[in-house]
Amino acid sequence: MNLHEYQAKDLLKKYNVPVQEGVACSSVDEAVAAYNDIKEKSGSKFAVVKAQIHAGGRGKGQIKENGINGVKVGKSLEDIKEFAEKILGGTLVTIQTGPTGKLVNKILVAQDMYYDGPTERKEFYLSILLDRSKGQNVIMYSTEGGMNIEDVAHDTPEKIFRELVHPSGGLLPFQARKIAFNLGLSGDAFKNMVKFVTNLYNAYVGLDCSMLEINPLFKAADDKIIAVDCKMNLDENALGKHPDLQAMRDLSEEDPTEVEAGKFNLNFVKLDGNVGCMVNGAGLAMATMDMIKLSGGEPANFLDVGGTANAQTVEAGFKIILQDPNVKAILINIFGGIVRCDRVASGVIEAYKNLGNIHIPIIVRLQGTNAAEAKKLIDESGLKVQSAILLSEAAELVKKAVA
Repeated sequence: MNLHEYQAKDLLKKYNVPVQEGVACSSVDEAVAAYNDIKEKSGSKFAVVKAQIHAGGRGKGQIKENGINGVKVGKSLEDIKEFAEKILGGTLVTIQTGPTGKLVNKILVAQDMYYDGPTERKEFYLSILLDRSKGQNVIMYSTEGGMNIEDVAHDTPEKIFRELVHPSGGLLPFQARKIAFNLGLSGDAFKNMVKFVTNLYNAYVGLDCSMLEINPLFKAADDKIIAVDCKMNLDENALGKHPDLQAMRDLSEEDPTEVEAGKFNLNFVKLDGNVGCMVNGAGLAMATMDMIKLSGGEPANFLDVGGTANAQTVEAGFKIILQDPNVKAILINIFGGIVRCDRVASGVIEAYKNLGNIHIPIIVRLQGTNAAEAKKLIDESGLKVQSAILLSEAAELVKKAVA
């Protein structure tokens, strides 16, 4: 589950991780009030306006309607008002959103961190995630933080450091010091970085994150170490332990069909093809998608109805797939292991009758327990549903449907 920057920062503060302070705003009036509050507390006329969407590259991205960037530095109240008016309600297009972009419902008005002081300001990069090949969490960090971290990883990979953390011991003190040393810090900045990394790792583990990225990780001119930006992903499998975090989910940022599928415990991912598929089991779903491509079609979705498919889940799957106007045919591929094929066939027939007015070919391939009985049920139903036993038969039917 993705979180917005302002949500992630609020959580980090609970783990004593210093962050760039700011206020999430849904209107221009709220942005003005936030700016005045920040100005009074900090004494600075500068503030940053950041679009809040679930995508990176906001600083380089542009609002489709007026061309303004998704992150702007304001030097006055008039600037803040202008930026808030142009960003709120606009469609922000970044390298991660694709050309359609994402609607901006909130902005973060945040304090300026680039104030003067006795030492040099620096931007770093740091992220924590799971290295599946090692079975350990890894802290990735670099002296080259900022908007072009992808270029750093591509052009100068030697500037990306990695620190593996063993799950039984957690982040050890010498590892935190090693990170601060590799970032070239000394004195108060070194001590502050050690505390920052230690607390950040505690937040990563305590919140059951799947990824936590700080970019830029900022050393201010007074040697404070601050998370200026934060991208946080939570492990959805652990949300049962964190009902407070589950309540932070922003459904407006997610695909509506995927949200609807979640209500029926369906694993659904929308794709760009022309053949909808409904399968029980993730492995069989992947094989089915391959078969669709080999037959000359393109999968329109990944949909795993699970091992206990019934009339209700099949009907819900139909409704979700049929929302896509690009779908020219639907392939249902069920292996009857836990669930009997004849029960699935009955569910398909019932769902078909309930929905009515389905004008695209429906191909049903059932294999396993009671497969022959299931084929007979479908063939004798009188509905425009084509049945198959072999995968090759289903492939041939798909090929005809998309020809």
